[in-house]
Amino acid sequence: MTEERPDERPSTTAAFGAAAQRSGLGTVRPGETPTAGALLAAVGGVRGLVESILPGLAFLVAYTVTGELLPSVLIPLGVGVVFVVVRLVQRSAVIPAVAGLLGIGVSAALALLTGDVNDNFVPGLLTNIAFLLVAIISVVARRPMIGIIVGLLAQDPHWRADAAKLRVASVATWVWAGLFAARLAVQGPLYLAGATSALAATKLLMGVPLYAGVLWVIWLLIRSAWGRGAAGSTPA
Repeated sequence: MTEERPDERPSTTAAFGAAAQRSGLGTVRPGETPTAGALLAAVGGVRGLVESILPGLAFLVAYTVTGELLPSVLIPLGVGVVFVVVRLVQRSAVIPAVAGLLGIGVSAALALLTGDVNDNFVPGLLTNIAFLLVAIISVVARRPMIGIIVGLLAQDPHWRADAAKLRVASVATWVWAGLFAARLAVQGPLYLAGATSALAATKLLMGVPLYAGVLWVIWLLIRSAWGRGAAGSTPA
């Protein structure tokens, strides 16, 4: 058995870079012109759109028709199972569907345990709070989250030394934080008011469509700083 040399082991930076590449922001290419096709890829392509939207739509339809807890949470769970089975049959990447199913399962379990259909939305609200806090803390610490991701993708470890890049990354991260803040500002009061149908509808509207719009804005911001290298004003 050959001994693995230290320089053959994947570095922490490489591991984080691979994780960033797999994220939605992994389609950001500094200096490129944003395209509709690239934006679609950033939200998971057509399959990603379907897998993101259909469970929430199934919940909204089931609750509107029945007004009952059990079918409202179990039907989306069944939809998630179908997505996993389809990916297994097609031998495609199953992790995205499994992750989605776990999210649906946790939400359904919480609603069933409490007996309150609105608690199906609690995990999503908590996730938005967590991402909002991470984004704000990263900017305050002068290590904006978007800059870290794009720095890894662009193989630009010294991006913080460039004042323009740091400033643009901070603005882009504030835009990112605004996505989660807007969701909480709209969905939080609806949850407290027990407006289940309105909450389900706004979650759909403020899900992939809003995410795609915010990602487009971030992409344009990133191009304004990292794209300068393509024009020769900074080193590539």
